[in-house]
Amino acid sequence: MLQALLFDLDGTLTNTDEIHFKVWQEELQPYGLSLDREFYNQHFSGRLNQAIVAELLPHLSAAAAAALSDRKEAEFRRRAQGELQPLAGLSAILQWATVQQLQQAVVTNAPVANAELMLQALGLSTHFHTVVIAEQLERGKPDPLPYQVALARLGVAAQAAVAFEDSPSGLRAAVAAGILTVGVASTHLPGDLYALGAKLVIQDFADPALLELLQFSFQPVVVGH
Repeated sequence: MLQALLFDLDGTLTNTDEIHFKVWQEELQPYGLSLDREFYNQHFSGRLNQAIVAELLPHLSAAAAAALSDRKEAEFRRRAQGELQPLAGLSAILQWATVQQLQQAVVTNAPVANAELMLQALGLSTHFHTVVIAEQLERGKPDPLPYQVALARLGVAAQAAVAFEDSPSGLRAAVAAGILTVGVASTHLPGDLYALGAKLVIQDFADPALLELLQFSFQPVVVGH
């Protein structure tokens, strides 16, 4: 029986992809790196900054890499402030889950300050009592650890949860944790998300197929008296 919904944040609860893309373009330009959308989708989306910078600029010292990441995220927060909108249908799904008494958590690779800003901008700061921040763990997505930690904090089994993810990194993490995963095609093609193990791919939370999946695929077994 379904007991919990686990949500990625960037690209899932709200579409922040264009802001991230433009800021990364600008921040990497002084290093002689030109960033296009295809490369961004393959190497940036859903990944931790530490891994991104280490791959692209391995010559940077730890301090310089951290400074680059901090500048990038500070600029992201500046631009995102006041611009973020929830993905279509999100409010209705969250309300449905609350009525069904399902636990709800956020599982994100976003830095703490970004996660706090986004949840506040979306009016969800008090909605999610469990927020798992990958940078506070030993490993982030695509490792399944962030989802495993979320399940442990909620006290539910992987088979009793559904995860929502928009990126290959996130899909890999949730699927590896044994969680039925719904792909959100806000940043990647549906076919790519299905290939990574998504059970269903939706454009947004208003897709009627989503509610059908949640309502009918996880009905409790009724035992006669």
